[in-house]
Amino acid sequence: MEKTRIQKIIADSGYCSRRKAESFIAAGQVKCNGRPVKLGDKAGSRDLITVNGERIAIPKKKQKLYLMLNKPRGYVTTMSDELDRRCVMDLLEDVPERVYPVGRLDRNSEGLLLLTNDGDFANSIMHPSRHVSKTYRVTVRPDITDQQLVQLSEGVEIDGKPTLPATVNVLTKEPGRVVLLITIREGRNRQIRRMCEAVGLEVARLRRISIGPLKLGMLKPGTYRELTAEELRALRTAIGKE
Repeated sequence: MEKTRIQKIIADSGYCSRRKAESFIAAGQVKCNGRPVKLGDKAGSRDLITVNGERIAIPKKKQKLYLMLNKPRGYVTTMSDELDRRCVMDLLEDVPERVYPVGRLDRNSEGLLLLTNDGDFANSIMHPSRHVSKTYRVTVRPDITDQQLVQLSEGVEIDGKPTLPATVNVLTKEPGRVVLLITIREGRNRQIRRMCEAVGLEVARLRRISIGPLKLGMLKPGTYRELTAEELRALRTAIGKE
C-alpha cells in the first residue's frame, strides 16, 4: 500500500497548510493510530490520523488529468473573473477533477492551452530554466521589413531586459497584412504582442499552435481533449521529467 508523508496528508485534507502541519507534528500534536508522529513519518489510507484529537480525513488519490484546450478569443485564462467575463473554465464544466491552466493566453489570443491537476508537471513546463518552446501563428499589420524580422529573431528589450533569440518565419504576405510563425523559448507576460509592438508592428491575430512537441492540430475552438500517452511522454521528455 502506498504511503504518504503525514504533513502532506494533513495539508491535502484542507485542515491547514503543510508548513502548519509540520509545526503541529513538531509540537507533538499529531498522532497516527494513537501514537505521536515525527516529521518524515508516513501513513496510508487505513491509518487513523488526528491533530489535537480531531480526526483527519485522508483524501482519496486524485486522478491526474492532462488536457489540451483550443481557447477561443474572448475568454480570459483564469479560474473565475471579478468582471464577469467568460473564463476558460466555463468550457470545462464537465471535467470530473478540478484542473488549472498551465500558463496563460490573454483574452484576445487563442489556441493551445494546457490544463492539469498535476502541480509538479505544470511547474516543470513553466519553469524558465526548461526553455520549453512555444510556437504562434501571428498576423501583423501593415507589413514587415527585413530589419524588423532580424530584431524579432535576435531579441528585443521588454521591461529593460532583452528577450531570448526567437525563430521567425514569414508564412504569407498580402497587402496590409503578414502572417508570421514565431517560436519563443520563454514565457513572459504577453510576450509576442509586446515583441511585435517594440518593433512597430500591430498584432491583428495571435494563435498558439504548439507547446514543445505538443501540437494543436485540428481541435475545434472551444473544445478540449485528454493528451494521449504518447503526447504526454513526449512532453515529459522535453522537460526532462521522463
